[in-house]
Amino acid sequence: MTHDILGPAMFGTVTLLIFLGFPVAFTLGGVALIYGAIGVALGHFDWAFLNLSGRVFGVMSNQVLLGVPFFVFMGTSVERTRLAEDLLHTIGQLFGRRRGGLAFAVVFVGALLAAATGVVGASVVAMGMISLPVMLRYGYAPTLATGTICAAGTLGQIIPPSIVLIVLGDQLEVSVGDLFRGAFVPGLGLAAMYALYVVLVARFSPGAAPALPAEECAASGRELFGRVLRVLVPPLALILIVLGSIFAGIATPTSAGAVGSVGAMGLAAASRRLTFAAVREAARSTAKLTTMVMFLLIGSSAFILVFRGLDGEVWIRDVLTNLPGGVIGLIVVANLAVFVLGFFIDFFEIAFIALPLLRPAAEALGIEGETMVWFGVMLAMNLQTSFLTPPFGFALFYLRGVAPKEVSTGTIYRGVLPFVGIQLFALVLVIVFPELVTAFV
Repeated sequence: MTHDILGPAMFGTVTLLIFLGFPVAFTLGGVALIYGAIGVALGHFDWAFLNLSGRVFGVMSNQVLLGVPFFVFMGTSVERTRLAEDLLHTIGQLFGRRRGGLAFAVVFVGALLAAATGVVGASVVAMGMISLPVMLRYGYAPTLATGTICAAGTLGQIIPPSIVLIVLGDQLEVSVGDLFRGAFVPGLGLAAMYALYVVLVARFSPGAAPALPAEECAASGRELFGRVLRVLVPPLALILIVLGSIFAGIATPTSAGAVGSVGAMGLAAASRRLTFAAVREAARSTAKLTTMVMFLLIGSSAFILVFRGLDGEVWIRDVLTNLPGGVIGLIVVANLAVFVLGFFIDFFEIAFIALPLLRPAAEALGIEGETMVWFGVMLAMNLQTSFLTPPFGFALFYLRGVAPKEVSTGTIYRGVLPFVGIQLFALVLVIVFPELVTAFV
């Protein structure tokens, strides 16, 4: 009887503590130790079963997760050496002559930075510092300006090389390269939907998205063309090398991430911006994020081990596989759970808590191979909304930190709501038409 109770009790305890605001990584590890001791005391398993030191070593030696620091360093290097700033200025002049052009440029650069870095924070901060003041100065509606910047910045979560896809590949035990290929079309499609929304706003509410004055776009056609080639071609070449090598099967995502890191520093050196201070700050940011990921993974590994020892995984699997509708019921519940959790905790925490519980049920219902890749891309698109949903969307806080004082937090919240709707619509398309993912795996 205690065996049947301890699994649900452990799940309830960790859920309660997380919603009370305790750090997720330490909550998972602490609850695992407490319930592990209870399990040993009641004779459900012995201390040798836990083998936490072996699991920690296994996490730290995971070659798949080695791609995380490489891609984070690649992204922060682009932001710290002001290559992203060059992109925004140049593309802004290219599109700014048209109504809504600057917002369209933000979406374009957001997609480009996503494909070059996969880091949300760097993209949102860079575009918020550079584009937001210009958009506000020339009469853009604050809600449109802030919403576009936040949404475009989150494209790094679905457009490869995405850190969340690396984590999903590890947790779902599928190829990261397959996830990258499967997410490419949905990611570009989502960016296209953002751009279409900007075009419609500019068409039907021109006062919300005016064209920039002529003096702001004073560069001649030849000069602007030369600037576009100089600023745009090198990052595109880096993207082609990194993603092309993965899609062609020439390199693993980890190896391609290492090449991308070196390539980002090469671009910075070519523009004479590779300084010790920039490299130091990029390395510091990379170390912070990577450390957070590792602690979360260690905590979640300990939690899942004890949870399985108490038959909690069997309880969760039985609940999820006996939902009305079978696979459809699982998809509905999984997406609702991930979407609601996104209001309160970030995507790393959701991935390390929810995915190990969802995968056994998905496998029991026949989701495997290409279908598991589709399942992962679907969850990745849902996880992306966690960056935009109030009150704790990380993109909202990144932009709040660099936005002018006259832009209220409420304005930022209202600005992202249409883009959350677009994301949910794109999520429905991926669910209804899995071929958008599986056709490219």
